[in-house]
Amino acid sequence: MGKFSAFDLTILVLYFVGTLGVGVFFYRKSRSTEGFVAGHHSLPGWLTGLSIFATYLSSISFIGIPGKAYADNWSFFTFSLSLPIAVSIAYRYFVPYYRRRTEAISAYEELERRFGYWARLYANLCFLTTQIARMGAVLYLTAVPMQILLGWDIKAIIFLLGISVAVYTLMGGITAVIWTDAIQSFILIGGAFVCTLVMLFSVSGGPAQLLSTALAEGKFSLGSFGPSLREETFWVVLFFGIVLNLQNFGIDQNYVQRYKSSKNDREAGKSLLLGGLLYIPVSAMFFLIGSLLFAYYKIQSAEIPPAVAAKPDYIVQTLPAGLRGLLIAAIFAAAMSTVSTSLNSAATLIMSDFFKRFKADATDRQCLNVLYAATGLFGLFGILAAFGMSRFGEGFKTWQTLAGIFSGGMLGLFLLGLMSRRAGNLAGGIGTALGILVILWMTVSKMFPDLFGRFAYSWNDFLIPVIGTAVILLTGLALRRVKGANKKAPCSEEQGA
Repeated sequence: MGKFSAFDLTILVLYFVGTLGVGVFFYRKSRSTEGFVAGHHSLPGWLTGLSIFATYLSSISFIGIPGKAYADNWSFFTFSLSLPIAVSIAYRYFVPYYRRRTEAISAYEELERRFGYWARLYANLCFLTTQIARMGAVLYLTAVPMQILLGWDIKAIIFLLGISVAVYTLMGGITAVIWTDAIQSFILIGGAFVCTLVMLFSVSGGPAQLLSTALAEGKFSLGSFGPSLREETFWVVLFFGIVLNLQNFGIDQNYVQRYKSSKNDREAGKSLLLGGLLYIPVSAMFFLIGSLLFAYYKIQSAEIPPAVAAKPDYIVQTLPAGLRGLLIAAIFAAAMSTVSTSLNSAATLIMSDFFKRFKADATDRQCLNVLYAATGLFGLFGILAAFGMSRFGEGFKTWQTLAGIFSGGMLGLFLLGLMSRRAGNLAGGIGTALGILVILWMTVSKMFPDLFGRFAYSWNDFLIPVIGTAVILLTGLALRRVKGANKKAPCSEEQGA
């Protein structure tokens, strides 16, 4: 495999220097708690919208989606097609809720008012665990092609990337994260667009030959439309997408902070529409890259390489100097935007839902120090998680499964609180406990089917968060009329909820 040119490496170095420079530039604006976690509530919707898009995209999509289309087809594009449903619900109900009904920076403070502190703690643990897994997956999936391209040790790449993100997140807070995300979104789209154009004309027959070859190989198929719940059918992915995207745009701290950072309600709504809907055409471009890449190797009559090696090989062998550096910078941009967002959001929750809750008289400086320490600590957790994935080789589908499992169906509890004011502490607690037990059964029995025999969960993994959410919501709604189950948590009574 060819080597990176000096020009490519220069572009990559300049990208890293520029990213760190953004953190330095916004350092003064982040030297207060409000500045670090909410950017003084002053950012325009187009900016926070691009940040939402860059956060949502991540290197999991940038690398995993082309790899999925290359190895299989467009079946997972249905996940993108679920976005208009989830975004419209979030726009109508969730954004106004966070902007008008609560002043808290935490997405989970209202759960304590409705059901008690256990609900807030449960949501926090689910979110924080998910973010560690997410950062690990992003860092690992970014390091895999970098190892092939640069020949560096994969753990060295993970460590370098993780430290770089932690530094500019620490220095610039949410403002640096959002501005960097916006800049990176242009790099992400530009890199993918240039790669697509180059690929379309990479064979003598041009786009027509590539597209016809990919079509003949079934690389544009959306998968089965059958009723099976065991396979990754169109309907299974659609329901998974609706639930996971409602969780993303409705209760995920990463996105809630962007709604809060926008300067008014209208700009917050604009950020959601831009960030959520922009992903649909961009993800289609990523699927197209994977399909074209497979067709390219098929036409060349060469041995079809595995997905993990195909894209790095194509980048080095086919793309001209400079464009290679741009595309690799785009892959790094996808990783850095996601990890920086996770770091800032995790640190915000540690400060607001743990430290400040139990030390209400904490000074701004004390809160800021907690934010700094939590950012560094979760940066370390993300790096360690990536090290673990580099050992066991986890990838795109594993991340999607983990995201559903670690979320614990907490969307169900949140929806219960919004849909029924009669469902109180006991109804929410029993519904959540039952939901967790069902999720544990589905997960463990899927891993050890021989141990559970005919009682093992046999449906598709993507249905785990769907079922978990439904169990919590429906159980809570069923128990709301049971005597004693509608008793509110003490803090809810005090605040008249």
